[in-house]
Amino acid sequence: MTSAFHTIGIYGRVRNPGVKETLRTLVDYLLQLKHTILIDAETAEALSDPSLKTIPRDQLGKVCDLLIVVGGDGSLLHAVHAIVNDEIPVLGINRGSLGFLTDIHPTELEKISAILQGNYELEKRFLLSSTIEHHNQVIGRDDALNEVAIIPDAIPHMIEFEIYINDQFVCSQDSDGLIIATPTGSTAYALSGGGPILHPHLDAIVMVPMFPHTLTSRPIVVEGNVNISIMISPNNTTSPRLSCDGRAYLPAPPGCRISISKKEKRLHLIHPRNYNYYKALRSKLHWGKKLQC
Repeated sequence: MTSAFHTIGIYGRVRNPGVKETLRTLVDYLLQLKHTILIDAETAEALSDPSLKTIPRDQLGKVCDLLIVVGGDGSLLHAVHAIVNDEIPVLGINRGSLGFLTDIHPTELEKISAILQGNYELEKRFLLSSTIEHHNQVIGRDDALNEVAIIPDAIPHMIEFEIYINDQFVCSQDSDGLIIATPTGSTAYALSGGGPILHPHLDAIVMVPMFPHTLTSRPIVVEGNVNISIMISPNNTTSPRLSCDGRAYLPAPPGCRISISKKEKRLHLIHPRNYNYYKALRSKLHWGKKLQC
């Protein structure tokens, strides 16, 4: 059977324990299978092997048929931001603590052989695009696979803002901030904030208030194709920040408008054929086991 993938990109955050060893094993395994591999330039520096072909990270999606990420969910998030506009498939090898997005255990690299022959499941996960406008000018923008979060500046304080969905007023809020999460991100920051778990196939967005100054403020799940607007009140004395997947802390000054909507490009996430989402939840969240009758 011919391989579904010919040129394979490899990315890993080598500062994580065990990642370097797994990267070396993965490279040797793929070379044995006679595949062309290209290593992210920063990743290659840690391997200290001049025989490896390297490529800048922002070029991985343009020349590779598949990207394999070694690390945890954070590593995969970093890689996604580099390649998502090219929509190449991504496969994760888990060297992190949770691994909702990185399925394959480092001792199970033989599963990669079946995937390279086209025996896999493909999911398309949507991202969110966010834009900050102030005085009718765009002053910041970024994308998020997990969540867009409005958070305080360096010193924690209450933020006053209004929420609109499709230009309809929803509510005003005084809180430490707001998390707007995809189904993928519902098991990340939003879950820590008390939000619900959304199945990744749902076309929905969850909004989770952070420490609201009213007991009646609760998470709300809305349809995935809505346009969400957050108006940062001019009454705020400091500028909150906009965080996308825990990065790009963009200032959101008083009086600005934050617009959030679904991104057109999607993450193409590969799973082994026997992937089971509920098994992943049980394993990662330590849920109870099935009773034996």
